[in-house]
Amino acid sequence: MIRNKLKALWAEGRPAMNGWLSIGNAFTAEIMAAQGYDSVTIDAQHGALDYAAALPMLQAMRASGVVPMVRVPWCEPGIIMKMLDAGAYGIICPMINTPEQAADFVSYMRYPPKGQRSFGPTRANFSAGANYAAEANDEILAFAMIETRQAMDNLDAIAATPGLDGLYIGPADLTFSLEGGRLAPAFDREEPEMVEAIKAILAACRKNGIRAALHCGGADYAAKAVGWGFDMTTVGGDSRLLAAAASASVARFRELTGGSAGKPETASSKGGY
Repeated sequence: MIRNKLKALWAEGRPAMNGWLSIGNAFTAEIMAAQGYDSVTIDAQHGALDYAAALPMLQAMRASGVVPMVRVPWCEPGIIMKMLDAGAYGIICPMINTPEQAADFVSYMRYPPKGQRSFGPTRANFSAGANYAAEANDEILAFAMIETRQAMDNLDAIAATPGLDGLYIGPADLTFSLEGGRLAPAFDREEPEMVEAIKAILAACRKNGIRAALHCGGADYAAKAVGWGFDMTTVGGDSRLLAAAASASVARFRELTGGSAGKPETASSKGGY
């Protein structure tokens, strides 16, 4: 089986940079995968895509050699196993709030006797190389997302789950849950109480010998997180990068030509999501 390059990177003591895909398009996935990320994650939870879009995205990323991962919609065995069969080398599972949920998640990721994953790696048999059945348990990464107050209350027990490879922090939902609406959900938190929570999750990972990952909005904050000790940081995503580049291009054109046309009204400008 082709080795998981993230594990090799961490064995050398180096942090990993993860990209993010929310647009259900194979060409977008191919472009992102070719930019030098160590891994790229397809967002099947909040992204504008489903399994039918995720499969060709995984295929499109193969040529780059990037480690392909998927954030699944929920801790549900069917979609977790299906994404693994499609060739994902790592699964990020949202809203893991208890050690029991973490144990269930791990069991869906591993073949017997370590878990209950059903055998049928239709694409992975080809994309991951020979001997998949015997080696997948050791190569596939299982990341549980920590993003609620309940998860923080159970942090040590979740981090101690046998077979769990790491914790992945969703700062937007974590802020929502911990701050009760006082702070708007966003990345790159600077509030002392949120930084404390983020570092507490990092400490739980270190205590239990697993990897710590953080979703970031920009490279500067990601570099700061690496300085704290994070093993993986997500730096930007396709939709945000596209919007930022397009906005900067339009603004520069208006500046140079003296144009005054404004942005069209959108749901977000009116307060919607």
